Amino acid sequence: MQLSPAHHDERLTAPRAWWAISVLLGLSCALMLLPLGTLPLLAGLVGGTALAGAWVSSYGSARVRVVNGALSVGDARIPVSALGEPEVLDAEEALAWRTHKADARAFMLMRSYVPTAVLVEVTDPTDPTPYVYVSTREPEALAAALRAARS
Repeated sequence: MQLSPAHHDERLTAPRAWWAISVLLGLSCALMLLPLGTLPLLAGLVGGTALAGAWVSSYGSARVRVVNGALSVGDARIPVSALGEPEVLDAEEALAWRTHKADARAFMLMRSYVPTAVLVEVTDPTDPTPYVYVSTREPEALAAALRAARS
């Protein structure tokens, strides 16, 4: 299905290495329970891996969408009429905005494993949020969808 230019849908998934780490955490739990016997060892393996996997899945399931005239980022939904011109950030500039250029009042959906981002100024005078920072693997497509939704 081809989306119109005013639509964008992206899921920010955790890297594969994080899934491997969740298995290693399960193994660690199993080794801690080894002195208690085989059944606790298996429970630690299954339980530890399941808990770590659930955390990786919930953290890595952030969704970025532009649909029906709104930017939907994680749990936030922001009308594009309250947003200014989107700015595409390359890896170096995105790192700067995640660190020393960051404003504590800003809304930020940051994923350090996603190198690029889009920064959009909030133009609503009643909103104290200065800008929205969104990690995205497709910054040009997100910026184009925001521009198309505004017009």
